[in-house]
Amino acid sequence: MPDRGDPPRVVTPPGRTDEADSGRVLARVVREHASRLAASLISLLGDFAAAEDLVQDAVEAALRRWPVEGIPERPQAWLYTVARRRGLDVLRRESNYRAKLARLRWPEPQEADDRLRLIFTCCHPALAPAARVALTLRVVCGLSTGQIAAAFVVPETTVAQRITRAKKKIGQAGIPYRVPAAGELPERLASVLSVVYLLFNEGYLSSTPDRAQARDLVDDAEWLAALLADLAPGEPEVAGLLALIRLHRARGAARFDDEGRLVLLADQDRSRWDHHAIGRATALLTRAARAHRRPGPYQVQAAIAACHAEAPTFADTDWAQILVLYDMLLHLAPSPVARLHRAVAVRHVRGAAAALTEVDALERDLASYGLWHATRAELLRELGEAGRARASDECALALTANPAQQALLAERLSWG
Repeated sequence: MPDRGDPPRVVTPPGRTDEADSGRVLARVVREHASRLAASLISLLGDFAAAEDLVQDAVEAALRRWPVEGIPERPQAWLYTVARRRGLDVLRRESNYRAKLARLRWPEPQEADDRLRLIFTCCHPALAPAARVALTLRVVCGLSTGQIAAAFVVPETTVAQRITRAKKKIGQAGIPYRVPAAGELPERLASVLSVVYLLFNEGYLSSTPDRAQARDLVDDAEWLAALLADLAPGEPEVAGLLALIRLHRARGAARFDDEGRLVLLADQDRSRWDHHAIGRATALLTRAARAHRRPGPYQVQAAIAACHAEAPTFADTDWAQILVLYDMLLHLAPSPVARLHRAVAVRHVRGAAAALTEVDALERDLASYGLWHATRAELLRELGEAGRARASDECALALTANPAQQALLAERLSWG
């Protein structure tokens, strides 16, 4: 980018870009680049709120100007240039603003650890664990409060309050922007792994109505997990999370049909799975388990994914082993959502009635969770309770935003 801060040249002639076209481009750029842009600004300004305001100002400027002036050749660089200009007033209040201004450039891809530094900053032990993760997902990963609330299965207001308090705490405590020293890693690593895991989940099956999956978020999650594996090669949970992500990605080609409809695991064409990637991910998991003998939640989840991935057919799935692994997972990291997934394994080992008993016991915790209702509907239908199954599917549909999941639920309801 030129030192004078000129915006990148426009490649779409003025007057030929309608608002819909520029809006689509801007939405994509914000999804893919806003968190990286904010991370670079935060590293220089040391102020979360100021950096976020600069990004928002640049986005608003693009909404006004791109339909008139045309879409820039490098739209992400255009946003950064505008944010840079808006940040001059902030920088002038710093005694060394000229030195900082000279460093203010669009971050090149090779500066790969910029967001990792920011993730570790947000995951400082001075913050409450839930607030660390919520703040990081919002500021670094660019998820909305609604998406984060869906990940935690809590109200949006709760997430917003956590994020606000965490930002204030970072400013008041003067928490430094850096990757911690080796001795400081353990107390932050669990929160960092949680961020990457939730980022992957949101990308793998989106909680928003505009897309069924978000491959850019999945790419980011794998990239961050790989960076962590380089940073902490002796941490088996890092290897476990990376293996988990890669095992799920290996099924990517079979998860949706040609019309974008979700294909359930039982119905997927396993010849379309990337079996080479499955083998590499399983080997990574096995090496970590044997070398360290410290099982953790991500290693166990990866082992569950490996059980599914290595079964030649759905009928060959080792559900008894999966049930044992879920019991281990609940011992290591108990949660209502993990218990719900365990109930699916119970269905295949002990029958639908036993599974329904376990699912019903989760009503207090998961009544606002669409997957709880959808799972309950499947069990009720298997037990011949068609009317109650339909009611549960209707609740699931009302609580589900993902378009592919909505289509699947609507199809079930159309069966009568």
